[in-house]
Amino acid sequence: MVIVGGGYTGLSAALFAAQQGAKTCLVEGSEFGAGGSGRNVGLSNAGLWLPPEDINARLEKAAGARLSSILGGAPDLVYQLIAHHGIACEPVRNGTLHCAHALAGMDDLKRRHAQLSAIGAPVLLLSRDEAVSRVGSDRVHGAIFDPRAGTIQPLAYAKGLARAAMEQGAELFEHSPATAITHCGKNWCVTTPKGRISAPAMIVATNAYAMPSKGLASPDLVPVHYFQAATAPLSPQQRRRILPGGEGCWDTAMVMSSWRLDQEGRLIIGGMGRLDHPAGGIHRRWLDRKLAQMFPELAGTKMTHAWFGRIAMTAEYLPKIQDLGQNALMAFGYSGRGIGPGTVFGQEMARAVLAQSHTDLPIAPVTEHSYPLAGLREAYYEAGATLTHLLKNRW
Repeated sequence: MVIVGGGYTGLSAALFAAQQGAKTCLVEGSEFGAGGSGRNVGLSNAGLWLPPEDINARLEKAAGARLSSILGGAPDLVYQLIAHHGIACEPVRNGTLHCAHALAGMDDLKRRHAQLSAIGAPVLLLSRDEAVSRVGSDRVHGAIFDPRAGTIQPLAYAKGLARAAMEQGAELFEHSPATAITHCGKNWCVTTPKGRISAPAMIVATNAYAMPSKGLASPDLVPVHYFQAATAPLSPQQRRRILPGGEGCWDTAMVMSSWRLDQEGRLIIGGMGRLDHPAGGIHRRWLDRKLAQMFPELAGTKMTHAWFGRIAMTAEYLPKIQDLGQNALMAFGYSGRGIGPGTVFGQEMARAVLAQSHTDLPIAPVTEHSYPLAGLREAYYEAGATLTHLLKNRW
């Protein structure tokens, strides 16, 4: 099997295939986890961003329920792999908090809580006082607590999957972009600057970081950018007040933000936007205001690190698996939920191509995919994030 892409999906596929005894070769154009995987927010959530009934409305009801069930268990797989392979990625499974950014956000959370509870998810709807106590900020108005979820150091998880796959016998190559992907008789041939791989099965897992490959068009996606920044480690007193339970958080705002603590006690806070954009300064200034409003005791705290990455969005906010024919699959479009779904989809696609049967995948594969005006939509999202960050959190 040949795999193109060294993020969560490709690395999970390589690990599973190697464990099954399959000869496995993975090529990555940069470094393992260098794309969206290593730049992830670090929340290992259950399910997708869409609530269950919205998923069912986009898929046939039984298919939607099956996808929700499979991805509801995605954190189990993530933390099992971490434990089994000794992946040092700061795993904390103390749940996540989906926080209401305003009173109106509670209506959304109540709807989500009802739908999640109806399918048996063990989620709790927290009052404002309970959420304030758990977050350590009076800027939240309630929250959904999901005990299935947790946090990880995202780049370390990706590199840990790579190490585990190699220990199982997979051959993995960094700085080896797939410059051409073609048929060679009954096999797929992947050409890189360092050589060519021929294999009877293929998985393409480049998502929002696809590089041009002759013979295979990249899927139509809307790349939505998300940036993060980290403080210096908080003091012991601050850590007792801010996220004392260690949950990871994100909010209900249309232009959302997120925050969590890392192993060293740094507060990592993020929002939509790209820092290399001409409006990057607007995002950075918003970040300072947001930090001061969320946690007044941290007002004026300097950020020691900042970075950003791309999220691959689809029109339906659902991940896709595309059947490329001749026992090849391509996954993309996790729409902000890469850790769990990427790990699950990688494993299940590897299982499917090894069995040469694509009928039992988490989501039915498509043979074609398009997203009209994807470039204009990217500009729309960036403009919306910039305008929001220019005007918000000023009082």
